[in-house]
Amino acid sequence: MAVLKEYYVNEVAPALMKQFAYKNVMQIPKIDKVVINVGCGEAKENSKLLDNILGELALITGQKGVITSAKKSVSNFKLRAGSKIGAKVTLRGERMYQFLYKFFNLALPRVRDFKGINPNSFDGRGNYSVGIKEQLIFPEIEYDKVDKIRGMDICIVTTANTDEEARELLRLMGAPFAKQ
Repeated sequence: MAVLKEYYVNEVAPALMKQFAYKNVMQIPKIDKVVINVGCGEAKENSKLLDNILGELALITGQKGVITSAKKSVSNFKLRAGSKIGAKVTLRGERMYQFLYKFFNLALPRVRDFKGINPNSFDGRGNYSVGIKEQLIFPEIEYDKVDKIRGMDICIVTTANTDEEARELLRLMGAPFAKQ
């Protein structure tokens, strides 16, 4: 899937350079990393759930995940600081481009009643976050082997300075934004 990286270098970067009138090639925004996070509150009682989550993340991303733990104690949720409550994977380089290609072109079109992703989910600094309701949209996940349907958060971190630059970068990379 080196195709997406080559596409960025040959098509996206020159288009961004022209559109935003950058004076230096280093000003062109690029995708820095992609972080996939799965939170599972039930994991504090059943540690086997984290093994299932890590296995699914490894199937989806091609990289082993890391278990995340609670930073603070919250009595309403019966949660103690240090409890294992989820997993995450940080993708960079070639695996990141492979995941983005698969996410934009294979997984998102499989979402029921899909009209595009929200073009306003930027954080003000050029990073984009999207939530997925079920992991079944990825082609690697087999429906029969899933113990529970879980959602995940996908955060795409870019080097863009503004949301407008990041939106154009992701649009050129193939992100299916909803029409406004």
